[in-house]
Amino acid sequence: MHTIAAVLLVVLAASARVACAQSAPMPGTVTPDAVKPAEALKPGLSERKLTVNELERSYVLYVPKGYDSTKPTPVVLCYHGAITNGPITVFLTGLNKKADEAGFLVVYPNGTGRNGLVFTWNSGGIPSAVEEAKRDDVKFTAMLLDDLAAVANVDPRRVFATGISNGGMMCHRLAVELSDRIAAIAPVAGTLALEKPMPMRAVPVLQLHGTADTLVPWQGMGQGKTKLPFKFRGVDATIDYWVRHNGCNPQPRTADLPDKADDGTTVRRFTYTGGKNGSEVVLIKITNGGHTWPGRDMQLPWLGKTTKDISANDLIWEFFEKHPLPGG
Repeated sequence: MHTIAAVLLVVLAASARVACAQSAPMPGTVTPDAVKPAEALKPGLSERKLTVNELERSYVLYVPKGYDSTKPTPVVLCYHGAITNGPITVFLTGLNKKADEAGFLVVYPNGTGRNGLVFTWNSGGIPSAVEEAKRDDVKFTAMLLDDLAAVANVDPRRVFATGISNGGMMCHRLAVELSDRIAAIAPVAGTLALEKPMPMRAVPVLQLHGTADTLVPWQGMGQGKTKLPFKFRGVDATIDYWVRHNGCNPQPRTADLPDKADDGTTVRRFTYTGGKNGSEVVLIKITNGGHTWPGRDMQLPWLGKTTKDISANDLIWEFFEKHPLPGG
Protein backbone atom coordinates (compact mmCIF):
# COMPACT_ATOMS: atom_id res chain seq x y z
CA MET A 1 0.00 0.00 0.00
CA HIS A 2 1.14 3.55 -0.71
CA THR A 3 3.11 4.98 2.23
CA ILE A 4 0.84 8.02 2.66
CA ALA A 5 -2.22 5.80 2.61
CA ALA A 6 -0.71 3.56 5.25
CA VAL A 7 0.08 6.51 7.52
CA LEU A 8 -3.42 7.93 7.14
CA LEU A 9 -4.96 4.57 7.94
CA VAL A 10 -2.88 4.36 11.12
CA VAL A 11 -4.16 7.80 12.16
CA LEU A 12 -7.72 6.84 11.26
CA ALA A 13 -7.40 3.60 13.20
CA ALA A 14 -6.24 5.46 16.29
CA SER A 15 -9.05 8.01 15.95
CA ALA A 16 -11.63 5.26 15.52
CA ARG A 17 -10.41 3.46 18.61
CA VAL A 18 -10.73 6.65 20.65
CA ALA A 19 -14.18 7.42 19.23
CA CYS A 20 -15.31 3.87 19.84
CA ALA A 21 -14.14 4.10 23.43
CA GLN A 22 -15.98 7.39 23.90
CA SER A 23 -19.25 6.04 22.48
CA ALA A 24 -19.37 3.28 25.08
CA PRO A 25 -16.98 2.34 27.85
CA MET A 26 -14.65 -0.52 26.97
CA PRO A 27 -13.60 -2.46 30.04
CA GLY A 28 -10.08 -3.68 30.49
CA THR A 29 -9.16 -7.31 30.44
CA VAL A 30 -12.27 -9.48 30.56
CA THR A 31 -11.60 -13.19 30.65
CA PRO A 32 -13.90 -16.22 30.40
CA ASP A 33 -13.30 -16.71 34.14
CA ALA A 34 -14.76 -13.30 34.95
CA VAL A 35 -17.77 -13.03 32.68
CA LYS A 36 -20.99 -11.14 33.14
CA PRO A 37 -24.22 -13.12 33.24
CA ALA A 38 -26.11 -13.06 29.93
CA GLU A 39 -28.96 -10.98 31.37
CA ALA A 40 -26.48 -8.19 32.28
CA LEU A 41 -25.37 -7.64 28.66
CA LYS A 42 -26.41 -4.14 27.60
CA PRO A 43 -26.87 -2.64 24.11
CA GLY A 44 -23.85 -0.84 22.70
CA LEU A 45 -20.14 -1.39 22.23
CA SER A 46 -17.75 -3.17 24.56
CA GLU A 47 -14.40 -4.93 24.32
CA ARG A 48 -13.42 -8.41 25.48
CA LYS A 49 -10.00 -10.02 25.75
CA LEU A 50 -8.77 -13.59 25.88
CA THR A 51 -5.47 -15.44 25.60
CA VAL A 52 -4.81 -17.72 22.63
CA ASN A 53 -1.47 -19.54 22.28
CA GLU A 54 0.16 -17.16 24.78
CA LEU A 55 -1.02 -14.10 22.85
CA GLU A 56 -3.53 -11.65 24.26
CA ARG A 57 -6.33 -11.28 21.73
CA SER A 58 -9.36 -9.01 21.71
CA TYR A 59 -12.62 -8.27 19.98
CA VAL A 60 -15.19 -5.49 19.94
CA LEU A 61 -18.78 -6.59 20.58
CA TYR A 62 -21.88 -4.68 19.51
CA VAL A 63 -25.14 -5.61 21.21
CA PRO A 64 -28.13 -4.29 19.23
CA LYS A 65 -30.97 -2.24 20.63
CA GLY A 66 -33.75 -4.54 21.71
CA TYR A 67 -31.45 -7.46 22.48
CA ASP A 68 -33.38 -10.11 24.43
CA SER A 69 -31.20 -12.43 26.49
CA THR A 70 -34.01 -15.01 26.59
CA LYS A 71 -33.88 -15.55 22.82
CA PRO A 72 -31.09 -17.21 20.78
CA THR A 73 -29.52 -14.42 18.74
CA PRO A 74 -27.64 -14.55 15.40
CA VAL A 75 -24.00 -13.42 15.28
CA VAL A 76 -22.14 -11.71 12.45
CA LEU A 77 -18.34 -11.77 12.70
CA CYS A 78 -16.84 -8.83 10.80
CA TYR A 79 -13.10 -9.04 10.03
CA HIS A 80 -11.07 -5.89 9.38
CA GLY A 81 -8.68 -5.37 6.48
CA ALA A 82 -4.89 -5.42 6.75
CA ILE A 83 -3.22 -2.65 8.81
CA THR A 84 -6.51 -1.63 10.42
CA ASN A 85 -8.47 -3.01 13.39
CA GLY A 86 -11.89 -3.80 14.82
CA PRO A 87 -12.84 -0.29 15.98
CA ILE A 88 -12.13 1.28 12.59
CA THR A 89 -14.25 -1.43 10.96
CA VAL A 90 -17.21 -0.39 13.10
CA PHE A 91 -17.16 2.93 11.24
CA LEU A 92 -16.04 1.60 7.87
CA THR A 93 -18.98 -0.81 7.53
CA GLY A 94 -21.83 0.83 9.43
CA LEU A 95 -22.95 -2.68 10.28
CA ASN A 96 -24.27 -1.73 13.72
CA LYS A 97 -27.23 0.07 12.18
CA LYS A 98 -28.21 -3.08 10.32
CA ALA A 99 -27.77 -5.06 13.54
CA ASP A 100 -30.27 -2.77 15.26
CA GLU A 101 -32.75 -3.23 12.42
CA ALA A 102 -32.40 -7.02 12.16
CA GLY A 103 -31.49 -7.96 15.73
CA PHE A 104 -28.12 -9.67 15.47
CA LEU A 105 -24.92 -9.35 17.49
CA VAL A 106 -21.85 -8.00 15.66
CA VAL A 107 -18.32 -9.04 16.59
CA TYR A 108 -15.31 -7.11 15.27
CA PRO A 109 -12.25 -9.28 16.06
CA ASN A 110 -8.76 -7.80 16.13
CA GLY A 111 -5.97 -9.56 14.26
CA THR A 112 -2.33 -9.55 15.33
CA GLY A 113 0.51 -7.08 14.85
CA ARG A 114 3.55 -5.64 16.54
CA ASN A 115 2.35 -2.17 17.54
CA GLY A 116 -0.97 -2.99 19.21
CA LEU A 117 -2.91 -0.74 16.83
CA VAL A 118 -2.89 -2.04 13.26
CA PHE A 119 -3.28 -5.73 12.54
CA THR A 120 -3.47 -8.46 9.90
CA TRP A 121 -5.03 -11.93 9.62
CA ASN A 122 -3.35 -15.26 9.03
CA SER A 123 -5.66 -15.94 6.11
CA GLY A 124 -3.06 -17.36 3.77
CA GLY A 125 -1.56 -15.22 1.04
CA ILE A 126 -0.13 -12.49 3.31
CA PRO A 127 3.16 -12.90 5.21
CA SER A 128 2.81 -13.04 8.99
CA ALA A 129 3.95 -10.34 11.37
CA VAL A 130 3.75 -12.75 14.30
CA GLU A 131 5.20 -16.23 14.81
CA GLU A 132 2.96 -18.67 12.93
CA ALA A 133 2.69 -21.17 15.78
CA LYS A 134 1.05 -18.50 17.94
CA ARG A 135 -0.88 -16.67 15.25
CA ASP A 136 -3.74 -19.14 14.89
CA ASP A 137 -6.69 -17.01 13.84
CA VAL A 138 -8.97 -20.01 13.28
CA LYS A 139 -8.41 -21.11 16.88
CA PHE A 140 -8.89 -17.51 18.03
CA THR A 141 -12.27 -17.41 16.26
CA ALA A 142 -13.37 -20.67 17.87
CA MET A 143 -12.34 -19.45 21.32
CA LEU A 144 -13.97 -16.08 20.68
CA LEU A 145 -17.26 -17.84 19.94
CA ASP A 146 -16.93 -19.85 23.16
CA ASP A 147 -16.26 -16.64 25.08
CA LEU A 148 -19.20 -14.87 23.47
CA ALA A 149 -21.53 -17.76 24.30
CA ALA A 150 -20.61 -17.29 27.95
CA VAL A 151 -22.11 -13.80 28.02
CA ALA A 152 -24.73 -13.79 25.27
CA ASN A 153 -27.56 -16.05 24.15
CA VAL A 154 -26.03 -17.09 20.81
CA ASP A 155 -27.88 -19.10 18.18
CA PRO A 156 -25.16 -21.60 17.17
CA ARG A 157 -26.84 -22.33 13.82
CA ARG A 158 -26.74 -18.66 12.81
CA VAL A 159 -23.12 -17.59 13.15
CA PHE A 160 -21.83 -15.88 10.01
CA ALA A 161 -18.65 -14.17 8.81
CA THR A 162 -18.04 -11.13 6.65
CA GLY A 163 -15.06 -8.82 6.29
CA ILE A 164 -13.08 -6.71 3.87
CA SER A 165 -9.76 -7.28 2.07
CA ASN A 166 -7.48 -9.42 4.27
CA GLY A 167 -10.56 -9.87 6.49
CA GLY A 168 -12.51 -11.19 3.50
CA MET A 169 -9.71 -13.67 2.88
CA MET A 170 -10.02 -14.73 6.51
CA CYS A 171 -13.71 -15.45 5.92
CA HIS A 172 -12.73 -17.88 3.16
CA ARG A 173 -10.32 -19.60 5.53
CA LEU A 174 -13.03 -19.96 8.17
CA ALA A 175 -15.36 -21.45 5.57
CA VAL A 176 -12.68 -24.04 4.89
CA GLU A 177 -11.50 -24.80 8.43
CA LEU A 178 -14.37 -23.85 10.77
CA SER A 179 -17.46 -24.65 8.74
CA ASP A 180 -18.93 -26.66 11.60
CA ARG A 181 -19.51 -23.30 13.34
CA ILE A 182 -19.64 -20.73 10.52
CA ALA A 183 -22.91 -21.10 8.61
CA ALA A 184 -22.14 -18.84 5.62
CA ILE A 185 -19.66 -16.16 4.56
CA ALA A 186 -19.83 -12.86 2.68
CA PRO A 187 -16.35 -11.53 1.86
CA VAL A 188 -16.00 -7.99 0.50
CA ALA A 189 -12.93 -7.30 -1.67
CA GLY A 190 -11.16 -10.41 -0.35
CA THR A 191 -10.63 -13.67 -2.22
CA LEU A 192 -9.52 -17.21 -1.41
CA ALA A 193 -5.83 -17.24 -0.42
CA LEU A 194 -5.29 -20.80 0.83
CA GLU A 195 -3.19 -22.91 -1.54
CA LYS A 196 -4.91 -26.25 -0.93
CA PRO A 197 -8.29 -25.68 0.71
CA MET A 198 -10.17 -28.75 1.93
CA PRO A 199 -13.55 -27.65 3.33
CA MET A 200 -15.53 -30.03 5.53
CA ARG A 201 -18.88 -29.22 3.88
CA ALA A 202 -20.61 -27.11 1.26
CA VAL A 203 -20.62 -23.49 2.48
CA PRO A 204 -22.87 -20.73 1.09
CA VAL A 205 -20.72 -17.87 -0.23
CA LEU A 206 -21.63 -14.30 -1.18
CA GLN A 207 -18.67 -12.48 -2.79
CA LEU A 208 -18.76 -8.71 -3.37
CA HIS A 209 -15.90 -7.29 -5.46
CA GLY A 210 -15.07 -4.30 -7.63
CA THR A 211 -13.46 -4.70 -11.03
CA ALA A 212 -11.24 -1.63 -10.42
CA ASP A 213 -9.91 -2.83 -7.05
CA THR A 214 -6.15 -2.18 -7.13
CA LEU A 215 -5.31 -3.66 -3.72
CA VAL A 216 -7.00 -7.04 -4.23
CA PRO A 217 -7.14 -7.10 -8.04
CA TRP A 218 -9.92 -8.98 -9.79
CA GLN A 219 -7.38 -11.25 -11.49
CA GLY A 220 -5.62 -12.10 -8.21
CA MET A 221 -1.96 -11.84 -7.31
CA GLY A 222 1.04 -14.14 -7.27
CA GLN A 223 -0.20 -16.14 -10.22
CA GLY A 224 2.77 -15.32 -12.43
CA LYS A 225 6.37 -14.12 -12.05
CA THR A 226 5.65 -11.55 -9.39
CA LYS A 227 8.16 -10.68 -6.67
CA LEU A 228 5.52 -9.31 -4.31
CA PRO A 229 5.06 -11.33 -1.08
CA PHE A 230 1.28 -11.70 -1.58
CA LYS A 231 -0.58 -14.56 -3.19
CA PHE A 232 -4.31 -15.04 -3.58
CA ARG A 233 -6.77 -16.26 -6.16
CA GLY A 234 -8.63 -13.95 -8.48
CA VAL A 235 -12.38 -13.45 -8.18
CA ASP A 236 -13.28 -15.79 -11.04
CA ALA A 237 -11.02 -18.54 -9.68
CA THR A 238 -12.47 -18.08 -6.17
CA ILE A 239 -16.05 -18.36 -7.42
CA ASP A 240 -15.17 -21.34 -9.60
CA TYR A 241 -13.64 -23.12 -6.61
CA TRP A 242 -16.72 -22.72 -4.40
CA VAL A 243 -19.16 -23.53 -7.21
CA ARG A 244 -17.34 -26.80 -7.86
CA HIS A 245 -16.88 -27.68 -4.20
CA ASN A 246 -20.51 -26.94 -3.31
CA GLY A 247 -21.78 -28.83 -6.34
CA CYS A 248 -23.69 -25.83 -7.72
CA ASN A 249 -24.97 -25.47 -11.27
CA PRO A 250 -21.99 -24.00 -13.20
CA GLN A 251 -24.35 -21.83 -15.26
CA PRO A 252 -25.43 -18.86 -13.14
CA ARG A 253 -28.57 -16.80 -13.23
CA THR A 254 -27.54 -13.21 -13.99
CA ALA A 255 -29.26 -9.94 -13.23
CA ASP A 256 -28.27 -6.31 -13.66
CA LEU A 257 -29.16 -4.45 -10.48
CA PRO A 258 -30.74 -0.98 -10.72
CA ASP A 259 -28.27 1.82 -11.42
CA LYS A 260 -29.60 4.08 -8.66
CA ALA A 261 -26.69 6.48 -8.23
CA ASP A 262 -24.60 8.58 -10.60
CA ASP A 263 -21.34 7.26 -9.17
CA GLY A 264 -19.64 5.72 -12.21
CA THR A 265 -20.39 2.12 -11.18
CA THR A 266 -22.84 -0.58 -12.22
CA VAL A 267 -23.66 -3.85 -10.50
CA ARG A 268 -24.43 -7.33 -11.80
CA ARG A 269 -25.39 -10.36 -9.71
CA PHE A 270 -24.40 -13.92 -10.64
CA THR A 271 -26.25 -16.64 -8.70
CA TYR A 272 -25.11 -20.27 -8.74
CA THR A 273 -27.81 -22.48 -7.22
CA GLY A 274 -28.42 -26.18 -6.65
CA GLY A 275 -25.53 -26.80 -4.27
CA LYS A 276 -25.34 -29.53 -1.65
CA ASN A 277 -27.51 -29.00 1.44
CA GLY A 278 -29.14 -25.97 -0.14
CA SER A 279 -25.89 -24.06 -0.59
CA GLU A 280 -25.40 -21.45 -3.26
CA VAL A 281 -22.66 -19.12 -4.46
CA VAL A 282 -23.45 -15.50 -5.34
CA LEU A 283 -21.10 -12.99 -6.95
CA ILE A 284 -21.86 -9.27 -6.81
CA LYS A 285 -19.70 -7.78 -9.57
CA ILE A 286 -19.24 -4.02 -9.22
CA THR A 287 -17.98 -2.61 -12.50
CA ASN A 288 -15.54 0.27 -11.82
CA GLY A 289 -15.86 -0.38 -8.07
CA GLY A 290 -12.77 -0.01 -5.89
CA HIS A 291 -11.50 -1.47 -2.62
CA THR A 292 -14.50 -0.24 -0.67
CA TRP A 293 -17.60 -1.27 1.30
CA PRO A 294 -20.63 -0.86 -1.03
CA GLY A 295 -23.20 1.67 0.11
CA ARG A 296 -20.97 3.55 2.55
CA ASP A 297 -19.94 7.21 2.41
CA MET A 298 -16.25 6.84 3.23
CA GLN A 299 -14.35 8.27 0.26
CA LEU A 300 -10.57 7.68 0.20
CA PRO A 301 -9.28 8.41 -3.33
CA TRP A 302 -6.60 5.72 -3.42
CA LEU A 303 -9.22 3.04 -2.68
CA GLY A 304 -11.33 3.79 -5.76
CA LYS A 305 -15.05 4.30 -6.24
CA THR A 306 -17.71 3.24 -3.77
CA THR A 307 -20.95 2.12 -5.38
CA LYS A 308 -24.18 3.53 -3.96
CA ASP A 309 -26.32 1.31 -6.18
CA ILE A 310 -26.40 -1.34 -3.46
CA SER A 311 -25.98 -1.67 0.28
CA ALA A 312 -23.50 -4.38 1.22
CA ASN A 313 -25.09 -4.60 4.66
CA ASP A 314 -28.56 -5.25 3.25
CA LEU A 315 -27.36 -7.85 0.74
CA ILE A 316 -25.17 -9.61 3.29
CA TRP A 317 -27.90 -9.94 5.90
CA GLU A 318 -30.46 -11.05 3.29
CA PHE A 319 -28.01 -13.79 2.24
CA PHE A 320 -27.22 -14.84 5.80
CA GLU A 321 -30.89 -15.12 6.73
CA LYS A 322 -31.31 -17.73 4.01
CA HIS A 323 -28.40 -19.91 5.13
CA PRO A 324 -28.27 -21.15 8.73
CA LEU A 325 -26.21 -24.24 9.44
CA PRO A 326 -27.91 -27.37 8.09
CA GLY A 327 -29.76 -29.56 10.57
CA GLY A 328 -31.13 -28.58 13.92
